[in-house]
Amino acid sequence: MPTIITICETCKREDWKEKGLKESDGFELAQLIEKSSVTEEKVITRRHSCLMGCDHGCNVTIQDNKKLSYVLGNFKPTSEDAEAIILYANLHANSTNGQVPYREWPQAIKGHFVARIPPIKDN
Repeated sequence: MPTIITICETCKREDWKEKGLKESDGFELAQLIEKSSVTEEKVITRRHSCLMGCDHGCNVTIQDNKKLSYVLGNFKPTSEDAEAIILYANLHANSTNGQVPYREWPQAIKGHFVARIPPIKDN
């Protein structure tokens, strides 16, 4: 199974409405991740409306049913953040259990982890 990046497409900055932005930050981040990951074989993307992490948006998850999964937040809709998310997802996909050594983390991913979720095991 590939690693799945789930992107909250409804995440917004606090001043989103005042700035008159047309699209949410999450929508823009989703577009950047999707555009940059089209050639990936071990990683797929999907969008979801609200991951309920509004205090620390933009939020994404890095998931695989048989490995540790992660919730990450406080991303901006930038190419740098999108590329770091994709790079980390590839490291996750190539790991045996979803745990990526800290020394291998992209710099732009550090400080963004919100939660680690144990794998879903078959009975």
